[in-house]
Amino acid sequence: MELPINVYHWTEAVPKVELHLHLEGAIPLPTLYELIRKYGGSSEVPDLQALDDRFTFIDFPHFIETWLWKAEYHREYEDFTLIAEAVAHDLKRQNILYAETFFSPSDYARHGLTPSGLTEAIHKGLKKVEGIEIKLIPDLVRMNHPAKSLEILEEVAEMKDFGVIGVGLGGPEHEFPPEPFAAVLSRARELGLHTTAHAGEAAGPSSIWGALQALGAERIGHAARAGDDPKLIAYLMEKQIPLEMCPLSNIRTGVVKEYGMHPVKQFYESGLLVTINTDDPKMFNNSLAEEYQMLMTQHGFTLQDIQQVITNAVKSSWLDDKDKQVLLARVQNHPGWQVENS
Repeated sequence: MELPINVYHWTEAVPKVELHLHLEGAIPLPTLYELIRKYGGSSEVPDLQALDDRFTFIDFPHFIETWLWKAEYHREYEDFTLIAEAVAHDLKRQNILYAETFFSPSDYARHGLTPSGLTEAIHKGLKKVEGIEIKLIPDLVRMNHPAKSLEILEEVAEMKDFGVIGVGLGGPEHEFPPEPFAAVLSRARELGLHTTAHAGEAAGPSSIWGALQALGAERIGHAARAGDDPKLIAYLMEKQIPLEMCPLSNIRTGVVKEYGMHPVKQFYESGLLVTINTDDPKMFNNSLAEEYQMLMTQHGFTLQDIQQVITNAVKSSWLDDKDKQVLLARVQNHPGWQVENS
């Protein structure tokens, strides 16, 4: 289904909320290229087109390999201040009013960067951009030993004044199951932090069950494989567990073979609490506007359905109830919200 041009305009202009976004995967390519040149990587990546070409993935492991390659070019605190400011400007340009954003402290320990130092550097960059609110979710990363993740947790829990609102557990779930991290996420809640876990992306329903039952995760990142277990779908619907779905990411990494096969419409129509997110937009060449457009052209979502998934994101955010009401009012009073103006 082809959309009329005014609907394309509406999806760009509509106010947006994003809950599953990796800071390091959202770096505008000119900023990333600047860092690659800074650290002598021009022979590997001679220009922006060559950099863009690196972000075509054979499968999920290839994506992880590319992620680790890219992390070699973020080495100093000032790099993360630059990255954070560039990402915030880019999100604001897309009419994203609020985002909860992952970053992965352990990826940069080899460069001598501490979790608290990284958090402060990122916060410094975010503060330079007005008109958008961005909270931080340190990713404790499954490849770490749980004891190491616990050390990181204890340090970032002291950084709430710098925007830390919760912690996540990302990484290759097909190699590292969630259960060993149960005590870590339990400790996070004791420290007053929210919890989410990537699950049902590179592994099946057992990964999601583990994230829910062993970790007590409040939200599930991706959950694309949840439909393999009808009991899990029933549980997610009954408990209204927020799903941080990332359809175009799942296609780019080969988690789902074809866009028409993605379960997002089935989940939404089943009454699951679906939110729509971009994951690593500059690595996957996607945006929230494009996500919405694909939902409409390929899955028959209406404008009102798109408004609902945005409202779901406000509801599923980790703001307190008062701030959620403030954000919802900002969204619904935004000049781009009304359908009749499209």
